[in-house]
Amino acid sequence: MKNIILLIISIAVLSSCNKDFLNVSPKAQLSEAQVSTGPEQLVYAAYAELGNDHYMTPNSLWPYGNVRSGDAYKGGRDEADIQEFYFMEIFKNVRSDIGQYDGQWFQYYVALSRVNAALANLDKLSETDFPLKKIRQGEMRFLRGHFYFQLKIMFKNIPYIDETVNTNDYDKISNVALKNDELWDKIAADFQFGIDNLPPSQTQIGRANKIAAAAYLAKTRLYQAYEQDDKNNVTTINQTKLNQVVTLADQVIGTSYHLAPDFANNFIPGSNENGPESIFAIQFSKDDGTMFGRLNFGDVLGTPQGIGCCDFHKPSQNLANAFKTGSDGLPMFSDFNNSDLDLNSNTVDPRLDHTIAIPGHPYKYDLSTIYQVSWNRTPDVYGVFASLKENVQKGAYTQVGPFYANTKNKIVLRYADVLLWKAEALIELGRQAEALPIINQIRTRAGNSTALLKMGGGQSVSNYKVSTYEDGVNCNWTQDFARNALRWERRLEFAMEGNRFFDLVRWGIADTYLNSYFQVEKTKRKYLKDGLFTKNRDEYCPIPLNQIRFSHDLYKQNYGYVQ
Repeated sequence: MKNIILLIISIAVLSSCNKDFLNVSPKAQLSEAQVSTGPEQLVYAAYAELGNDHYMTPNSLWPYGNVRSGDAYKGGRDEADIQEFYFMEIFKNVRSDIGQYDGQWFQYYVALSRVNAALANLDKLSETDFPLKKIRQGEMRFLRGHFYFQLKIMFKNIPYIDETVNTNDYDKISNVALKNDELWDKIAADFQFGIDNLPPSQTQIGRANKIAAAAYLAKTRLYQAYEQDDKNNVTTINQTKLNQVVTLADQVIGTSYHLAPDFANNFIPGSNENGPESIFAIQFSKDDGTMFGRLNFGDVLGTPQGIGCCDFHKPSQNLANAFKTGSDGLPMFSDFNNSDLDLNSNTVDPRLDHTIAIPGHPYKYDLSTIYQVSWNRTPDVYGVFASLKENVQKGAYTQVGPFYANTKNKIVLRYADVLLWKAEALIELGRQAEALPIINQIRTRAGNSTALLKMGGGQSVSNYKVSTYEDGVNCNWTQDFARNALRWERRLEFAMEGNRFFDLVRWGIADTYLNSYFQVEKTKRKYLKDGLFTKNRDEYCPIPLNQIRFSHDLYKQNYGYVQ
């Protein structure tokens, strides 16, 4: 197995972009004896994997959750700039030997190996010798659930390895040993352990707590509720699981967590970080004794070219159009994309200017920095928008080689997510009337989030208009209408945060939605002309060919791909 691991590392290094700036000799190493008597070191190492990603294998999953969903274009110089992400974007030449798939898989299993090492070590200790044993076990099982969740939504069929498995037996566990529902139950069990053993809050920022475990279990049960067959078709929605989602969401809603008063607060570094809406977040830093600090290397490609590099992860025209509102202040469900956004005539949801950098508007709320068309690397290919949420004000970046990184936390679980998970479950249970005030709570906060969206003279950046839904007044709140409103709200609230594609797959609408998207968007972006989503294949990434080979063909390829 050691030879296999070395081979994987060699392939990952040889197939990635130049990253000499990340190749730093460690200042010190822990011996096996030191680690075996220091459980906290192993716990720290497991937490570190949340941020140990790379721009080719980002833990934020922006190429997989945003670019593949139609919310974002790949961006960069042109189609050949990290061409593999372009293939993913148009669902063409999606082969199992693409290095990014193998790298992402390997990266997550490295994280899992650290988690399992910590758990194996903790299992050997008594609570007398280590009073924090149960809490640390809860944290590690929370992290294990998180990493397996990410793998599950990407690859569907994955080998499940826990701390009881001997390293010599890793290659004996099939990726289809567990059925789809059984694998979800394994992930759920880790979050349930967290609920049972973690405290409601932690004194050290960044550690998982009981509330985060309940939120993640709600998310897991919601995904599990949309039951799929072996061909990725959604066959039924499990009502029992939906009821569990409602119960778990209520365990979060009844705590001190709540919506931040301004939507912007979730995406501004400094005192706003780890605020009331941030249930669990990846912590970043600088000036921490390391060469570069714990910077957001996974998202550095999304920095606009006007700052330095590299102008990837570009909001699509379709996404910008989705923020338009009608004369009634509601989303324009059926005709939002009939014409492109015109800020001189259209009213919009304020979340537009929190999510998308638009020429002529202040960049990241900084009145002294106006975003320009010239900040775009290839506007004739990818348009003139830039992504805002992962970025910071111009002077707050740290340059590392050609890249511009920052220390703003990455929120993994947001309170708004929990509210909308509950609303979704209620709607699918036929209890849409109960979901109405929840969705309106999100929309009210959006409408109130305009304080930072001002020009130098104090006037609003755009013409904002957001209304809440009133059954029998401005809408007919049937189950179908409520479902459409919920899905629209999720898109606007979490745009460019890495969720959208996985929502489409969960709902079973990825094929119809994306092929309709390509039909229109290719008339605006010629490079999308070959875009085509293949149903029963493209819902998931292929199992990496290297992993199949390392398992001696024990791993089975996902449906629709060639082994």
